[in-house]
Amino acid sequence: MEPVLSNIVASLPLAAEKTEEGGSFLVTPGLGLMIWTLVLFGFTFWVLKKFAFPLIGEALDKRAATIRESIEAAEKQKEESDKLLADYRQRLTEAREQADEIVSKARKAAENTKSEATAEGQAKREELVDAARKDIEAEKTRALDDIRKEVANLTILATEQVTRKSLDDQAHKELVEDALREVDFSALAGEDRNN
Repeated sequence: MEPVLSNIVASLPLAAEKTEEGGSFLVTPGLGLMIWTLVLFGFTFWVLKKFAFPLIGEALDKRAATIRESIEAAEKQKEESDKLLADYRQRLTEAREQADEIVSKARKAAENTKSEATAEGQAKREELVDAARKDIEAEKTRALDDIRKEVANLTILATEQVTRKSLDDQAHKELVEDALREVDFSALAGEDRNN
């Protein structure tokens, strides 16, 4: 190889001499220069093909494989993220449905509790009203009995004072019954006399 390079180097001064004589060697190159240029181009191409192109091709193949693997990994990650997103959306929908169901159940429970409390309150009120009515009736009956006893005692006292004598039990009883018949207790009890 060294003889080829030495020939090329040796021919360069000749090409320079020719350019001094008649003009630019680039515009009118000589046949020898063209041959040497083609030989050097061929040699350079052969060296590149033998040593550089395989390494470059190998590097390009590695780079293409890396890019392909990166694309495949990105596609897998995209599929996984799409699956995760779909799963997240499904879980979010389920959570919303469960929350709506819980709220609905809570509302129903509150309404049931309210209606039960209202019903219990009404029942308790009815019980209290009934108990109050019974107490009033009992108190009224007791008051009327007390009034009857008082009227009887007053009648006996009044009779004794008027007659100035003491009556036996039978006479007392008849006198009290007559007096009680004359007294209108229904007016005292708040009832209508026409009934």
